[in-house]
Amino acid sequence: MEQIVTEIADREAIRELPQRYCDCVWRDDVEGIVNLYADDGVFRVIGSNQEITNRGRAELLKTYKAGVELSPRPYIHNHVIELTGSSRATGRCYVELRDASDNLNWLGTGYYDDEYVKVGDTWKFQSRRAQMVHLEPKMKAGIARLQDK
Repeated sequence: MEQIVTEIADREAIRELPQRYCDCVWRDDVEGIVNLYADDGVFRVIGSNQEITNRGRAELLKTYKAGVELSPRPYIHNHVIELTGSSRATGRCYVELRDASDNLNWLGTGYYDDEYVKVGDTWKFQSRRAQMVHLEPKMKAGIARLQDK
């Protein structure tokens, strides 16, 4: 019974990570976003024939600071979680991006492939891969700027 309770608690904590991530993005809380990552966390964006990889706190801060300037408003759907050990898990969730500076018009769609790690008692992103399936021109230009950072 204790194992079942632990697994349910772990799944709920992991499920909350993308929700907190979206909340931080909506509030332009770059520090809050980066605090959801392990210290050696990785964020990768793939889309529009580009791939950008950021590793560690300093790179993540710089990238997310530039990213929130695009005024994205993410909506997460269909979060699937697989526990792979007592302190590791993987997951996928789907995302629609809307533009807060333009009447919430569509920016793009895709999905996140995530790896999670338990640091002490807290679940964090070890890595996030944003695989963008469709991007509007503003978002394509934004990704190009991130690549030039």
